[in-house]
Amino acid sequence: MNRMMLMCAAAALLPAQGIDQKAKQVVEQAIAALGGEAFLKVQDRVEEGRAYSFYNDRLTGLSRTTIYTRYTTTPDSIAEIGQRERQAFGKKEESAILLSGEEAWDVTFRGARPLPKASHDRWRESTLNNVFYILAKRLDEKGFSYEFRGSDVVDNQPVNKVEFFDRENRGVLVFFHSSTHLPVRQVWVRRDPAQHRQIEEITIFSKYRDAGNGAKWPFAIRRERDGEKVFEMFAESVRVNQDLADNLFLLPGGIKRLPPAR
Repeated sequence: MNRMMLMCAAAALLPAQGIDQKAKQVVEQAIAALGGEAFLKVQDRVEEGRAYSFYNDRLTGLSRTTIYTRYTTTPDSIAEIGQRERQAFGKKEESAILLSGEEAWDVTFRGARPLPKASHDRWRESTLNNVFYILAKRLDEKGFSYEFRGSDVVDNQPVNKVEFFDRENRGVLVFFHSSTHLPVRQVWVRRDPAQHRQIEEITIFSKYRDAGNGAKWPFAIRRERDGEKVFEMFAESVRVNQDLADNLFLLPGGIKRLPPAR
């Protein structure tokens, strides 16, 4: 074998340029643990359970909640969101919030009122930084990358850490359990333009169960903001691929449109 052939053979054994092989392995294990192709092919999801909101770590609200989620086609740009969501509250779903990349509405018996821009922007950012949305929709996005950040013990759980980045410098650090390979925590920082400061957003995932068709989903989700608990949901059931109707995510025909809240 001549010198050139030896150099080509050696190069073939090296990892691809710019790809963090350890991070790639952790991500692939996570997708497999979530159901592999069953997870990647989820078209929609229905989560039913109890949701709690908190302020200064004190309970401020609780409700029977059903969250309907539909994944649309993979977006061509970050400006788009490949997801629609309906958050319905009460046993009879007396009120709801409708969310998409383009618009957001607060719907009650009085009519439909546009959600404040700050709330809509926060949902968009939360969606783009959500580990499940990342794994399902963003890994092949132009300019998207991820790097291994080492192993650790968090909340008495051994974890592997991977940090994800997009071309607009969003970054989210995700902790994957080193044995189950499932996401157990994610951390990202957003800027609050109103208060001119950065806010740390933490989400903790636990109690994974089968959601149908071989896909898994966490039945307990807790969100913290700057170290204080702000939201917690305990699902009683999670079902995927329910062929959700379009009208779940659209304003009812003829509904009264209210002006934005002051």
